[in-house]
Amino acid sequence: MKKWFAVLWAVVVFAVASMGQAAECARSQSPDDASGFVELAEAVPDVILEIRYYSTYNFVGDRIDGYYAPCVLMTREAAEALKAVSDDVKAQGYRLKVYDAYRPQMAVNHFVRWAEDLADVRMKPYFYPNENKDVLFEKGYIAAKSGHSRGSTIDLTLFDMATGKEVDMGGTFDYFGLESHPAWCGNPDTGEYEGNAEGGITEEQFRNRMILRTAMLSHGFKPLDEEWWHFTLKNEPYPETYFTFPVQRLAK
Repeated sequence: MKKWFAVLWAVVVFAVASMGQAAECARSQSPDDASGFVELAEAVPDVILEIRYYSTYNFVGDRIDGYYAPCVLMTREAAEALKAVSDDVKAQGYRLKVYDAYRPQMAVNHFVRWAEDLADVRMKPYFYPNENKDVLFEKGYIAAKSGHSRGSTIDLTLFDMATGKEVDMGGTFDYFGLESHPAWCGNPDTGEYEGNAEGGITEEQFRNRMILRTAMLSHGFKPLDEEWWHFTLKNEPYPETYFTFPVQRLAK
């Protein structure tokens, strides 16, 4: 009996291990495979989209490579978590407004080429007035790889349903500077506003940033120290894959 039990236990252990390996393999997705992604507007119907990289109003000043349609793609897991965030902020009188989520590697390559062209400063007054373009790599504003290309990172803000306007966050999306840091004028871990002797965002603007941050962290996202609008799903399904397919409508 003990011998048969040992054999049976070995079979069970092998089966469980095989299932785990199969699940892991399923997560090792090809960079050009969009099957694990969804269109965010379908997964989160209340979301508002303003796809900056499909337009020319962005720090480059041109439509970015790889944005073939004004839509937002995310991994299925990240979209499900964002639906919970949307429901949360909607109960508080807000909607989510999204600027970007999945970003193909070809778009990141476009950013790199732009950053290397020091003569192109068309959008400097709007997005990096206090920074020289030759420090954008050094300070981490531009890099050869982006977490957005893994499909579970999103850039967003809040929209006030009562006023019909974006919530005042004290700064614009994609602004290169300390003013974009969540810790600017306050402690994001405690939610305490601290102000700034040299000027900065107001207490109300800091509180608005914290409303978004609290909702995102409460539903499985983690923040970025340099950008108040940037969040990544903690348990992202493809942490090692930088996808290459373009942003476009997904086949049904």
